[in-house]
Amino acid sequence: MKTKGRKKDKVNIVTLGCSKNLVDSEVMLTQLRGNQIDATHESQKDEANVVIVNTCGFIDNAKQESVDTILRYADAKEEGTIDKLYVTGCLSQRYRDDLEEEIPQVDAFFGTMELPLLLKKFNADYKQELLGERILTMASHYAYLKISEGCDRPCSFCAIPLMRGKHVSKPIEQIVTEARNLAKNGVKELLLIAQDSTYYGLDIYKKRNLAGLLRNLSDVAGIDWIRLHYAFPTGFPTDILEVMAERDNICNYLDMPLQHGATQVLKHMRRGTTREKQQELIHTIREKVPGIALRTTLIAGYPGETEQDFEEMMDFVEESRFERMGVFTYSHEENTHAHNFDDDVPDEVKQERADQLMALQENISWEINQKKIGETCKVLIDRREGGRFIGRTEFDSPEVDNEVIITADDRYLRIGDFVNVKITGASEFDLHGEPVL
Repeated sequence: MKTKGRKKDKVNIVTLGCSKNLVDSEVMLTQLRGNQIDATHESQKDEANVVIVNTCGFIDNAKQESVDTILRYADAKEEGTIDKLYVTGCLSQRYRDDLEEEIPQVDAFFGTMELPLLLKKFNADYKQELLGERILTMASHYAYLKISEGCDRPCSFCAIPLMRGKHVSKPIEQIVTEARNLAKNGVKELLLIAQDSTYYGLDIYKKRNLAGLLRNLSDVAGIDWIRLHYAFPTGFPTDILEVMAERDNICNYLDMPLQHGATQVLKHMRRGTTREKQQELIHTIREKVPGIALRTTLIAGYPGETEQDFEEMMDFVEESRFERMGVFTYSHEENTHAHNFDDDVPDEVKQERADQLMALQENISWEINQKKIGETCKVLIDRREGGRFIGRTEFDSPEVDNEVIITADDRYLRIGDFVNVKITGASEFDLHGEPVL
């Protein structure tokens, strides 16, 4: 007598949050497929019977989005459209006990470093031979490359160490192997990410060794652009600026979240720096790497932030003239040092201050972009949207920075190719151009 075989699982991974979470999901996808499991990422089809939600637990909006997504799939499980629901990532790491109690429909919760345990739910093993291999889920011509995990910084507002643990650097050899594999599969741009990239190497090499890593990655054949994100200003290793200046394939770009521009607030944030020290560092960076694009992130409405503090931050932005900038409103996170203080800046004031900062940055960006009209830039083509090609210069990271818009007309530009583009127009956050063929 024949017995009915068990239906083969189809898995869909849903990713929320930052690029670091995306890398984790891509590693998960690689491991699942390496174990002969039918897995996809962000599938638009309703074919999966198992869903894995990789959550973000960073700030209130991100946490709410993660909870809403879990609840949506919990409903799908109750309706019988999926069989299993697993939750992993930062929110799961931070609030596992609460989530288990409040959303019992979830079959299992996993922390940020528990991929081997999750794989066991599929009778699968973590395959060491896949270390350094990764299936990309966004573009095929650029990839995020995580160089370390966790963070040792004591920033008062940040819950990352609660979710990601202490700083752990990846060995240079392992990162280079991953970079070579990515290049072999057509990746032309590496976006280096970490919770704190400038801390790289202190744990395993007993010195800051980001410059050494950059030199090794710069030697990888096929990589045209290397882009550095999430540099911490305190203890900034200025030797990386020498490498930037000497290596053509390291972009003149630096993402350095400064968080505030008022010394008193920086002190309360436990950033280990002052406005004056930050401005001195900005001057040094621009002096050693002429033409560099600096991106930063600021927080509006930190506890105790006075109108005078905010005006000092506005002055700081006006003086610094960042090429790229983003602003968050402060999120009061439990179990952080800042949670001991009253969240005393009203939400509407936080938003108003954030809007004022971005309005100032909009004017700065417009002035900077106007000066680019008439220049010819090297542009990496990311995608086509209708009758337009969309690309980026070396001064822009995907999704967060400026884009170059090129009318398609009867031209054909290949996604992932570099094209010389003459800039013919500019708005606050975009450039318009024609290819020089």
